[in-house]
Amino acid sequence: MKKAIKMLLLGAAFLPLAAGASEGEVKLDHADISFDRESIQNGAKIFAEYCFSCHSLKYMRYNMLENQLGMPENVVKEQIMLPDGAKINGNMTITMSPEDAAVWFGKAPPDLTLEARYRGADWIYTYLRSFYRDDSRPTGWNNHVFPMVAMPNVLASLSGEKTKDGKVIRAGTVSQAKFDDMVRDLTAFLTYTSDPSELKRMSMGPLVLGFLLIFTILAYLLKKEYWRDVH
Repeated sequence: MKKAIKMLLLGAAFLPLAAGASEGEVKLDHADISFDRESIQNGAKIFAEYCFSCHSLKYMRYNMLENQLGMPENVVKEQIMLPDGAKINGNMTITMSPEDAAVWFGKAPPDLTLEARYRGADWIYTYLRSFYRDDSRPTGWNNHVFPMVAMPNVLASLSGEKTKDGKVIRAGTVSQAKFDDMVRDLTAFLTYTSDPSELKRMSMGPLVLGFLLIFTILAYLLKKEYWRDVH
């Protein structure tokens, strides 16, 4: 009985991942994010400029960018804090109401705090690079990874515009390699927001390994000293 309950709970835990994988049949590209502070900080700035008008990060606070990522407070205030009256210790919400969003976009844009935990970094990285022009859609955009998506291509000025089969209609303002790097940084930032403690765990890793190495050496020397008189 206990084994059956465990199997049910395990299956329930993977349901969201299975749902995400079934949305599109496109092979996902590996995001290959570096997950260092510089990359995450740059991703935060890209998010604020292109995504923050519609998508909130309601489980994040602005001062986490200062305390955990090392971004100066004035940079957070000038380049990240968007809503009027937002406070440095406040949550990263948006001023657009769900009702207005439903009228303008057909449905309210989702909060993205946990998007990377739900979709995965490879999904986000591939999705943001898979928009193409589709005049049959209300926004004029469609996506290979998320067909019939309601969101337009907010990064079109950077990536340019392409047809469904990849033919370039209009070139973007940055090269494809530069655009891929920007999307990689944005993916790294959303991966960070889904689990901010991972950054701290990674920074503590070398300290823990150093402690274990020193402890092993001391234990070995103690063992030699203890057994010296016995032999």
